Amino acid sequence: MPIDPYILLLLATVGAAALFPARGTVADAASGASTAAIACLFFLYGARLSTREALDGLRHWRLHVTVLACTFVVFPLLGLAARGLVPVILTHPLYQGMLFLTLVPSTVQSSIAFTSMARGNVPAAICAGSFSSLAGIIATPLLAASLLGGSGGGFSADSLLRIVLQLLVPFLAGQLLRRWIGGFVTRHKKVLGLVDRGSILLVVYTAFSQGMAQGIWHQVSPVRLAGLLVAEAVLLAVMLLVTWYGGKALGFGREDRITLQFAGSKKSLASGLPMASVLFGAHASPAVLPLMLFHQMQLMVCAVIAKRRSRDPRAEVTAAEPSEASRTEVGTGTRSG
Repeated sequence: MPIDPYILLLLATVGAAALFPARGTVADAASGASTAAIACLFFLYGARLSTREALDGLRHWRLHVTVLACTFVVFPLLGLAARGLVPVILTHPLYQGMLFLTLVPSTVQSSIAFTSMARGNVPAAICAGSFSSLAGIIATPLLAASLLGGSGGGFSADSLLRIVLQLLVPFLAGQLLRRWIGGFVTRHKKVLGLVDRGSILLVVYTAFSQGMAQGIWHQVSPVRLAGLLVAEAVLLAVMLLVTWYGGKALGFGREDRITLQFAGSKKSLASGLPMASVLFGAHASPAVLPLMLFHQMQLMVCAVIAKRRSRDPRAEVTAAEPSEASRTEVGTGTRSG
């Protein structure tokens, strides 16, 4: 599978930070711009999320609760289990980054795209991704406080306050103003998507510029990087199996199992990078690297799985005769687009 072009941009940004790191007043300006970009990012998230869609999606609450449990319970437990890889395979900073990636919310756009490709329950994927992103604003910092503690870049009550001010307040402002700006956001979603991605690139540049000052590349040897990739491949494989066969054990139909697999096995780069910047501050770069690698890995693997699911003969049957739960989701989801 081809590499996501945006990942290439992210890697180019890391290279730019390595060659031309921000220093002095430039670093201060980049840090301030990064803070403003994060607030703008979550304001747009709030403006895009349809409150009616979210409320309608509660009708299929069992599936959404299962997705949230995979994202914020099963994933973190596997992240804690990875502690056994230190120091033989992972360094402690890389382990912290890997543990942090297990705490961030699920994706929205790619979960919807892969669910649609595999002929799953698309309206449920929309709601599941939205619920996960919303829950992550609260759940991720709380989990980071309890699992990473003071070693996670100095997480404290002040960090929680910054989360509220930089993430939650702009998100709620976007929700409150959606009535007036929702149409504008919908009409210009491609342009605003560029704003989203540009904001994340700025966050990455700032984080890795600070990492250069701390000598991050002296901490990550090629052997350690290879160990990190293997550990993340195992993590992704376990979650793909848990979500698919766990959905079967819980009695979900094929369409809902597809939604559970794609929404419950992935982690959001768009939400995770800004959160890492806020939570870890100057120590964000070791936390950012595992998330960036995992993001590309999940896209490549899930693209292959989605194409195979789309060729499954059972997909034709379920498309013609959707389950009762799926009909409920379609009925509620299509009204909100």
